[in-house]
Amino acid sequence: MTTLVVTDSQPDAHDLPGHPEHAGRLQAVRHRLAADGLMERVRSETLRLADPALLSAVHTTQYLGQLQATARLPGPRLLEPDTYVTPRSYAIACLAAGGTVRATEAVLTGEAHNAAALIRPPGHHATRSRAMGFCLINNVAVAARYARRDQGVERVAIVDYDVHHGNGTQDIFYDDPSVLYVSTHQSPLYPGTGNMAETGRGAGRGYTLNVPLPPGVGDDGFWQVFTGVVLPALDRFRPELVLVSVGFDAHWADPLANLALSLTGYDRLARCLIEGAESWCAGRIVFVMEGGYDPEVLSCGWANITRALLGDKDAADPLGFVDGWSPDAGPIIEELRQIHGLP
Repeated sequence: MTTLVVTDSQPDAHDLPGHPEHAGRLQAVRHRLAADGLMERVRSETLRLADPALLSAVHTTQYLGQLQATARLPGPRLLEPDTYVTPRSYAIACLAAGGTVRATEAVLTGEAHNAAALIRPPGHHATRSRAMGFCLINNVAVAARYARRDQGVERVAIVDYDVHHGNGTQDIFYDDPSVLYVSTHQSPLYPGTGNMAETGRGAGRGYTLNVPLPPGVGDDGFWQVFTGVVLPALDRFRPELVLVSVGFDAHWADPLANLALSLTGYDRLARCLIEGAESWCAGRIVFVMEGGYDPEVLSCGWANITRALLGDKDAADPLGFVDGWSPDAGPIIEELRQIHGLP
């Protein structure tokens, strides 16, 4: 069984010192995987540029042109109040999307059993026509479009457990019944979207499942949500491919949010999706890096995902856990079951 990890140091050129989304995030992950001997056990590949036609199938021509023009900037600037670009950022964003597509391709063609795309900048806030929330190109959306367009996959599930709602991914697939988008996220929190009532539009109604969670829900609350809502929805959909937008910013030590999840809790979520993918789609699952702004949490978390993909039973949690102070997700689960007709 082959696990593919797609990553390299090229994203380090997209950097703004002092910004939460900086080059040190992915550097910490690469260092941890190498130090733990994990890169010796996986098949690794470097990033490659995404097909421009694929990018155009997700983002508007005007927006891509705006991003491409940033290559002529004399230095860093803000595209949005929270989102920066440098002269290298457009090329790096194309590599991030291309790396995610390559990981998806390898899984769908049988070159790898499962995969991880360790890339940046992240992507799930990028809409069809706008950069947002540190994100430039929506990497997971490009990979999902590739799976549908180039590999003939009929049903793609995107599970997003970044602490922030992936408004961009929702926007791109809101009317598309071939893509089930499931998001667990803290609410209220940036970007302010992801209400339970946002379930899709037209033919896509019912194929967006938002799980807004209160601060402090912790490991127990997350597990209630996954077993009570997320897994039943995936069981019903029976995806042919699972893409996972992974943000480690729901961890209790992350500086930008406070859902109080631990590394042990994160590991349980990843493993239940890996196990589910074996049942739904012969194990075809790709984990894609989104947020997470504590380098130790981020690096340990991705090492744990890599171990889980390799089939190891152990996981590391050097930070331990805190008790969630609002762990009962029961009312949220019951309301979502009613909205989405889940058992």
